[in-house]
Amino acid sequence: MAPPARSPRPPLRYPRSFLGLLVTGLLLVALPLAGALLFSASSTQDLAEQSRSAVYNAAQAARGSRALVNRIASVERLAQQIAVLPDAGLIRDYRLLHESFRQLAAELGRLPVDATQRAALDRTVAREQALYELLASAPGTVPSFAVVRAHVDELVESGQEVLSISSRVADQEVERLRATAENVQRQLLTLVLIAIAVALLAALTLTRAIARPIAELDASIRQLGGADFAQPIRVSGPQDLRDLGERLDWLRQRLTELEAQKNRFLRHLSHELKTPLASLREGAELLNDQVAGPLAPPQRAVVAIMRDNSVKLQRLIEDLLDYQRALHAAASLDVTRVQLDALVREVAGSHRLAAAAKGQRVRLELVAVAVEADAEKLRSIIDNLLGNAVKFTPPGGTIVVQAREADGRVMIEVIDTGPGVPEVEREAVFDSFFRGRTKAGGRVEGTGLGLAIAREYVEAHGGRIALVDEGSGGHFRVELPKRPALLVGEAA
Repeated sequence: MAPPARSPRPPLRYPRSFLGLLVTGLLLVALPLAGALLFSASSTQDLAEQSRSAVYNAAQAARGSRALVNRIASVERLAQQIAVLPDAGLIRDYRLLHESFRQLAAELGRLPVDATQRAALDRTVAREQALYELLASAPGTVPSFAVVRAHVDELVESGQEVLSISSRVADQEVERLRATAENVQRQLLTLVLIAIAVALLAALTLTRAIARPIAELDASIRQLGGADFAQPIRVSGPQDLRDLGERLDWLRQRLTELEAQKNRFLRHLSHELKTPLASLREGAELLNDQVAGPLAPPQRAVVAIMRDNSVKLQRLIEDLLDYQRALHAAASLDVTRVQLDALVREVAGSHRLAAAAKGQRVRLELVAVAVEADAEKLRSIIDNLLGNAVKFTPPGGTIVVQAREADGRVMIEVIDTGPGVPEVEREAVFDSFFRGRTKAGGRVEGTGLGLAIAREYVEAHGGRIALVDEGSGGHFRVELPKRPALLVGEAA
């Protein structure tokens, strides 16, 4: 059973403008951080409220404990006086003191105390109540001083326990605040980590949302720069970037139309020029062969000039058309495995007659190496470099052609003993229609397209061609990958 087809991933929903995308992204990044800040402020406020409550409870406990101890001291004095002299006025004062003691004990009992502290307070209240019942039951029936003294001592001892309640309450509040602070600290740390993670996730999402249309724009511009007008241009993202993509696609269509018009113009120009040029050449050949009758020496000289210049004009037209075809051919490679040393020998063989006519010696220093490349374009690269060397090397000079492998790349070098390239011409030697000068200052014959075509083909393979500043002659070096980057990308 075939697995169910996965539904395509829905496209990202973008705001209408790039500015809106940035603002939305900033809000998404700032939102978790703002939430963490608000929680921190709220937790800090709660902690401050608890601190105020703790200070208040500790102060209340201290004040209530001291007041209760003072009441116990007053009870102690009155009890001893009543035990010695059971006067009705003293007993009435003791009743008032007893009521005040009960109210103060009740207030102290409402404080947040633990069970041990609560038990100490209850014992103090119970002992004071027992002493009150013993002394205020009825005048004249007061027990002995020793009995009263025993009750008073127990009450004072309980009062000391109550006095410790204030410090215990303070310690308890401090401990509660410490535990609360630690808990808030843990919560804040957890929240900060979560907020940072969410902010990073939002930032990564924002980066992807921003980088995606920008990468598409970059790829579209590179596509236009590489003269690839076949693929339509589509840019996702906010509306203003999509509008920019539509304008780039309009530019692609316009460039396609202009390219087609240029090609038609070149085809028509070639046809229109070749027809009269062929007639001119044919007439010049007939005159040179003296078909129309014998020519005087001055006439033969004029005919020779006409014949040579017609041949030169035809060659210039063909070179121009070849260069246009080369620019289009550089965009596509027909890659096969090529034995480079064999190809160099084959190309060098086609130039041996021209070199021999000038008394030049061609020396091949080749290492057996194979490369994956377009054989015809590689042949054109070597042919242009070698033809350039034969053209510039003086009679009797030497041309060396090297082929080897170094650092995983294929190296082709053409070295001659000619005048070399002047310093002022080094930057322009690979430009189209550039023709150098000899040492005598005369311009070299040709269209100046050979090195330009070689550079186009080398760069199409992902390599580079350079003029090496070594020695006094010309030295050109070509570096090619053993496998074009296009094929490496497809394999990946």
